[in-house]
Amino acid sequence: MRTSTLDFLGRRYVVGPAAEELLGRRREWMLWLPWAAMAAMGILQYGFGSLVPALVERGWAPVDVFWLLALWTVFQAGAGFPVAFLRERGRIGPRSAMVAGAVLLLLGPLALAQGSYVVALLGYSVLSGTGAGLVYATCSSTVAKWYPERTAAKVSIVTGAFAYGSVPFAMAFLFTVDGGPLVPMLTVSALLVFVVVLAAGVVLRDPPANWWPPDVDPREWALDGHRVSAVRQYTPREAMRTPVAPLMYLILFCASAVSLFDITFLATLGARLDVALFVVAIGTGLLLSTNGAGRALAIRVSERLGRTRTLGWVLALLGVGQLCLASAATTGSVTVLLLATLLAGIGGGAFYPLFASLVREYFGDQSPGARQTHAAVYSAKAFGGVLGVGIAAVVVPGWGFPAVFMLAAVLAVASGALCLKLRQPGRFLGLPRQRVAS
Repeated sequence: MRTSTLDFLGRRYVVGPAAEELLGRRREWMLWLPWAAMAAMGILQYGFGSLVPALVERGWAPVDVFWLLALWTVFQAGAGFPVAFLRERGRIGPRSAMVAGAVLLLLGPLALAQGSYVVALLGYSVLSGTGAGLVYATCSSTVAKWYPERTAAKVSIVTGAFAYGSVPFAMAFLFTVDGGPLVPMLTVSALLVFVVVLAAGVVLRDPPANWWPPDVDPREWALDGHRVSAVRQYTPREAMRTPVAPLMYLILFCASAVSLFDITFLATLGARLDVALFVVAIGTGLLLSTNGAGRALAIRVSERLGRTRTLGWVLALLGVGQLCLASAATTGSVTVLLLATLLAGIGGGAFYPLFASLVREYFGDQSPGARQTHAAVYSAKAFGGVLGVGIAAVVVPGWGFPAVFMLAAVLAVASGALCLKLRQPGRFLGLPRQRVAS
């Protein structure tokens, strides 16, 4: 049975039917299948830093190797907006997007396994980067549609898997520099990513537009005093014309540059300090696991402290992590290095779901362009990859790791300070958050 209702802000909800009637299974399937796909796909981004020493041993210039990931990030983040545009207009469904993404992702590790840099550039950076953007955007949006009453918490679980799912492979890749089987490992990675993403994709489905689970009253849910709702539904163009959207873009650009720098250069830093390989592996595991797990934790904390306050603290923690990394790079202390990976990991991933939540709360979550607005803000990661990976690879040899980590600390702390200027558009000071009519 399906009924339509409005809340006091004029938002429409289509209540029911239950997920079991629509899917033939519980809606948890629409959470854990995207989770599995994201966990497998994360190997391509979060495992790349561990591959850098082995790829350099081939004879490729270090700067060229790092630019492979920088460009991968450009295509991964850049694919979000067109995917959201096509998804919201019904031009592409979750199944077709995931199948196409699985095929493109397969080409990434296989291209790296070859000896040609041009093949790696096309297959890994361009094609698998685009595939990753397809899968990331599809998984996030599908989970959000099936969990409209708990979007932030559920999406953070899925995006967190993007980081911590790569831990076993990222740690294993480190040992390829000592004669480990690089080509077989990349081939196995390619097949694993392809099979998991494809298997998840053939099952994924979208619910009806504005679907709401029948066991939750949407009007009571909307009246929760702790929940922030947009004063109206903004189009992407309207959102980007507000002062807050470009500010969010700038903050995400700085934060993503710092985070990508950390996950990409940790293995190189360990080799430069001549740290034992197992120590680098432990640090890699800490950095990536906390990067992923910290996302769900940050959402839970933000529901008590508020999104912007939590975001500011997360970025401050990221900045402290950079100071510790600068200290480790200077002193060679293993203890400081491991502490730094813990702090940088927590701060380096938690800001992503916080931004996604802020975009929904500031600009709405029911208009056809709502997910396009988030994709537009998220595209700042593309430029963050250029700065934090590509340009960083150029300056690190001349400046040294301590100086670059100090600059990263400044960027992280400055972006955290800018969070103090984030204000919900259209909200007048002194008026209650939930009582402004659209």
